[in-house]
Amino acid sequence: MRKTYQYKLNLTAKQRQEIERWLDMLRAQYNYLLADRFRWWQMNRCNLIVPQGEYCLRWCEIGSSELRNNPDWHSQSASLPLLKKERPWYKNIYSQVLQDCVKRVKLAFERFISGDSKGNRSGRPRFKNKARYRTFTYPSVPDKNLVGSTIRLPKLGILKFRKSRNIEPGFKLKTVSITRYADGYYVNLSVEDKSVPEIEIDTVPTESNTTGIDVGLEKLYVDSENNQSLPQKHLRKSELKLILLQRKLEDSTRSTKAKRLIRKAISRLHQKIARQRKDWHYNEAHKLARRGQVLAVEDLKIRNLKRRNKPKKIDGVFVSNGQASSSGMNKSWGDNGIGNFLEILSQVAQKHGTRIVKVNPRGTSQHCSQCLDRVSKTLSDRWHECDACGLSCDRDYNSALLIKKLAVGSSQDKKLPSLKDLLS
Repeated sequence: MRKTYQYKLNLTAKQRQEIERWLDMLRAQYNYLLADRFRWWQMNRCNLIVPQGEYCLRWCEIGSSELRNNPDWHSQSASLPLLKKERPWYKNIYSQVLQDCVKRVKLAFERFISGDSKGNRSGRPRFKNKARYRTFTYPSVPDKNLVGSTIRLPKLGILKFRKSRNIEPGFKLKTVSITRYADGYYVNLSVEDKSVPEIEIDTVPTESNTTGIDVGLEKLYVDSENNQSLPQKHLRKSELKLILLQRKLEDSTRSTKAKRLIRKAISRLHQKIARQRKDWHYNEAHKLARRGQVLAVEDLKIRNLKRRNKPKKIDGVFVSNGQASSSGMNKSWGDNGIGNFLEILSQVAQKHGTRIVKVNPRGTSQHCSQCLDRVSKTLSDRWHECDACGLSCDRDYNSALLIKKLAVGSSQDKKLPSLKDLLS
């Protein structure tokens, strides 16, 4: 079992200056290695997949540079000794931290080319500016280096931190990361205990032990017992402060130093909003995890829900596509943080021994939970009225009941049923 503990560092001025230097040098090296991979990708690659033993029949101009091997983790790691000879100031950085920088480039480029373990590809990796490169990692640190509220890191010395909670006994220290946030520097300690196995919860959903949960924007969630949580709207409550700060930032009469202080104030305000939202999500997740042995939620694709509308073109002229009206709803999706809440809920449920069952969301808001007849609704219709069986209730509560019914219809040895299966 693996866990991560985060503590705020109490750094001296010299330590803070050295960490800033490391981040600047690592950022420059990251951008150089990423540019090297892009250079090979543009000048030496071939888009055609050719069977083994055959040749690509398409002729193309590959530029004036000579053909070379694809830069990978081994070749780019082998270039680090030469880097230290040409730029001696890189000797101040611990060697494993530099190697981890190469690994970050490898992972970013592989997600762009091949995708992750699920086949999902990310966008083209971006070069990092000073605000975007904020973390470096020690891949391995001995347990003896962690003593009380201090940790000894190679080339940085002894760093003090605020020990807000104790690390559980039996865990071994794996990796250590230092991250710069708006309010200071934090250390992330990743620990592992191989004697504690990852428990697979296989509780069978039944009518008595299952709670259906419908998440949304008007309410964070409504469960099948009609318990609900209203949105806190942390971003919208702080929107006026953000507007005033951003107006000050756009004032051309202010000095560079004043604008730097305003940017810090904006960053701290965004950090406060994110922490308020995260604390709210954890509190609500613990409430739900204690209520039942099985929690049934929709398998939502949040990215698709927030996707921009495609442009509409009629007779060569672009017409309204409804994006302006949906932009406010997209902001509410981000303010509620539905995706983060579902992720936190799965983590908290694991601690409480509660099973998470994901059901197909298709049609859960358009059918009656009692008789399964279709009751069409628009997004503005917030009440469910079924003429067939007479059920009258809030549409979110009706969806939660239907989600529970879908989960109860599943078992360990059978695939989760869809709404189509129940109707057939």
